[in-house]
Amino acid sequence: ATAGAAAFALAAPPAWPSATQDAPGGATVVHEVAAGITLLRLTDPSLLDPPAPVHVMLLRLQPGGSTLRAALANDEVVGTETVAELAGRHHATAAINAGFFLPNGDPSGLFKMDGRLVSDTRRPRGAIAVIRSPAGMRLLFDRVTASASLAIHRRLGRRTRVPVDGIDTTRLRGRLMLFTPAYHAHTDTVAGGLEWTLTGQPSAIGAGPLEGGRTPIPRDGFVLSYGGRSPPSPLRSLEPGTRVDVVPHVTPAGGDEEHWARADDVVGGAGLLARGGRYIEDWSTEALNPGFAETRHPRTMVGVAPDGTVWLAAVDGRQPAHSAGMTLRELQTLARRLHLTDALNLDGGGSTTMWVDGQVVNRPSDAAGPRKVSDALLVFSAGQRH
Repeated sequence: ATAGAAAFALAAPPAWPSATQDAPGGATVVHEVAAGITLLRLTDPSLLDPPAPVHVMLLRLQPGGSTLRAALANDEVVGTETVAELAGRHHATAAINAGFFLPNGDPSGLFKMDGRLVSDTRRPRGAIAVIRSPAGMRLLFDRVTASASLAIHRRLGRRTRVPVDGIDTTRLRGRLMLFTPAYHAHTDTVAGGLEWTLTGQPSAIGAGPLEGGRTPIPRDGFVLSYGGRSPPSPLRSLEPGTRVDVVPHVTPAGGDEEHWARADDVVGGAGLLARGGRYIEDWSTEALNPGFAETRHPRTMVGVAPDGTVWLAAVDGRQPAHSAGMTLRELQTLARRLHLTDALNLDGGGSTTMWVDGQVVNRPSDAAGPRKVSDALLVFSAGQRH
């Protein structure tokens, strides 16, 4: 078989024993994955208006039974992997695809992993934050913007603020970029710019300006990269030993900056469906293409119920006899059916993939099988090392 055919074979439903136990929303329990983690199926055509075939795979994560972690393909920004490859490498119990991304794997929206911001966004888009603590896992939902700035320490205790134009993304001429260790082994830039390395805690300039491009990124630091040879005046005086603090700015529309700032992981989506029990009626602030919201597509969703139960959903689509997919309004119908108070639409289309116990359990829409993606939300059962 070809590689594409082999990948598609993974999408066939696993041969678990059939189950008839009912669950909220008319779903049927398929498989008890682990204590507190349940796989379910929902195929009610009335979820769609007008009704049509639909196939939804659901993961129910009961409070205290599991934790979520965000992870990058290949453990860095550059590159893509299938959800199966990514989850298997991390020995996860289950996983779904997560944020939107550019062809090279660069997350196109907000992404924070293990406390470090690796992708920013100036456009307020729906996002989910994961806060992990000994008391359990807490999820936050909101429309969020994120950026970073530099605080350059001067003599006499003065500091100069310089905005960063992009994090872990392609350098543009006349722009200042910040590259973190999550990006790649080096900046992947060409000659024609200026780069400085920052190392240590607190961070200080270790070397620069360097002009050759492809500067190695210190594992305990960053690289500042300016596109061009005439940077703003605050950068011209940077020299080895100068202290430079990288200051992230994560701004949720509903406030609560403190909790968002200390979140372990943050994943951006497009289409906040519900927040705090209020279902969203207007997505204009997220600047979504009307066709994106109003056309039925495969969808991936994450949400939470009043008792703290987390639900992950993979809605198949673009397969008329199997599943038509959902509009964002129809995805809200699914969220209501599950009694979710908060819900977010993640990347969908051919990216929609749910992986459980070593198998893809939905039917991704690409003819070649599960698509390679930039990142995923990984599920680990309670007590599992990760």
